[in-house]
Amino acid sequence: MKTNHITFYQFCSAVRRNAALAFCVALCMLGLGLSASAQKHGPTFTTFDAPGAGTDPNGGTYAWGINDQGVIMGWYLDANFVHQSFLRDPHGRFTTVAVPGAGTGWCQGTLAWGLNLEGAITGNYIDPNDVFHGFLRDPHGRITTFDAPGAGTTGVPFSCGGQGTYGGESINPEGAIAGFYSDSNGVLHGLLRARDGTITTFDAPGAGTSAGQGTSLNAWTSVVDGLNPAGAITGSYIDGNNVNHGFLRDPHGTFTTIDAPGAGITGDHGTWPNSINPEGAIVGAVCDDGGMCQSFLRNPRGRFTTFQVPGEGNESTTAMHINSVGAITGYYSDANGGAHGFVRAPDGRFTTIDVPGAPDTVPNSINSAGVITGWYVDANNVAHGFLWTP
Repeated sequence: MKTNHITFYQFCSAVRRNAALAFCVALCMLGLGLSASAQKHGPTFTTFDAPGAGTDPNGGTYAWGINDQGVIMGWYLDANFVHQSFLRDPHGRFTTVAVPGAGTGWCQGTLAWGLNLEGAITGNYIDPNDVFHGFLRDPHGRITTFDAPGAGTTGVPFSCGGQGTYGGESINPEGAIAGFYSDSNGVLHGLLRARDGTITTFDAPGAGTSAGQGTSLNAWTSVVDGLNPAGAITGSYIDGNNVNHGFLRDPHGTFTTIDAPGAGITGDHGTWPNSINPEGAIVGAVCDDGGMCQSFLRNPRGRFTTFQVPGEGNESTTAMHINSVGAITGYYSDANGGAHGFVRAPDGRFTTIDVPGAPDTVPNSINSAGVITGWYVDANNVAHGFLWTP
């Protein structure tokens, strides 16, 4: 069977190599150049680049989240391959976010991952020693940095990876932050930072204890991503055999293991929850032992629905985000390795999302109005942000 470069577990592996987070970007995707375009009778696309974004291959702008006010959050790689983060307001105006103390070397800098309804963002920054630290930027622009107790302090130069605190990955409306950290042995552990700054660390039952194993958040997107307003957290853990399992941690700290139907039982396969909405519905990807992936929806009562985007040649489907009304966005890969976006309505109907002219489109986040943001990659492997309005 053909192994597709955009299948989810390979995407995750590339992510860990490039940004040393549970998830980052698929820099291997190919695409075609395009310009902003709008359809006359139907959804419209707006494409954008953050000021200062680099134009070298594998650089560019990566949009990660959109809230109900239409604010978009993400990050970009500049001409020196330093990470910088951004906020884009509904009028298209950009604010650059750079945490004081962030390194300015290759693959250092500031990466924003989570955005809440009030406009607060969270993420991590990489210092000059290649060690990771968490940060919170409030709606007024004030920045607070934090480190999880027990976080490691060893960096790995030129690897986009090292020890330290990788979260904020998600921030809910109350200002609580969920994320994870790597200890001095390279083992991953979850963290929850309360609004008052108190940090609680946790490990999913069954999580492995060797380097690269442990508990993490698969926080791809934002708003009600891996942490919902009630304080429930979803993510994944890697067991002692390097198999991925999902988990749900309720607001009282009780864990439920999530293994979607069809999940593989060998290393680098299994279940990856990506998003939880206010009602407690969870979506993500499940990959079998052959490396083929489909999406799953786990309703608040624990019942699973697995799905693929319909169509001949659609080989793998990955659900990235579910909004408050149950609409799901994500991407699927075709037989030629191209990535295409989709939105699945609450009644199960699918709409394909392709930035005009681009064979690779990756939606990341959908707000309550159904507006979607993400990125596409052009012919030079440069990433650009997009906004899709239904």
